[in-house]
Amino acid sequence: MDFKIAVIKGDGVGPEIVDEGLKVLDKIAQKYNHKFEYTNVLGGGAAIDVTGEPLPKESLDTCKASDAVLLGAVGGPKWDNIESSKRPEKGLLALRSGLGLFVNLRPATMHESIKEASPLRADIVEKGVDFAAKYTYDNAVKVLKEAWPEVLA
Repeated sequence: MDFKIAVIKGDGVGPEIVDEGLKVLDKIAQKYNHKFEYTNVLGGGAAIDVTGEPLPKESLDTCKASDAVLLGAVGGPKWDNIESSKRPEKGLLALRSGLGLFVNLRPATMHESIKEASPLRADIVEKGVDFAAKYTYDNAVKVLKEAWPEVLA
């Protein structure tokens, strides 16, 4: 199978992590006879440095035309004091919006060392927690509280 993958290496540790991810994808391609065509595009602080925008139109267009996007971490102290509409995180939000993504799905498990800090009720935490949290990017806390008022303290 052939796949087009847009690659946004990002900032900070992003490029290093993405480079390792590309090595893994190359091994998968080799083992399972796939072909991955990578196209590097700018996003986050790296894009701001070159174009002044956190997600240039060309980057979003390439992402839309791809089968997948491999995205590294974006942002860092270098861009902390710029206008909020130009911050690296705005590129991430623009990418999500441009691709029609509106939900974040994250697995969650409870580790003993952080039980005390949990917003969940103690009786629930004691039973153990192993679930995937699904929330919209806007008003995430509000959505969670409305969905599970009996679980959140």
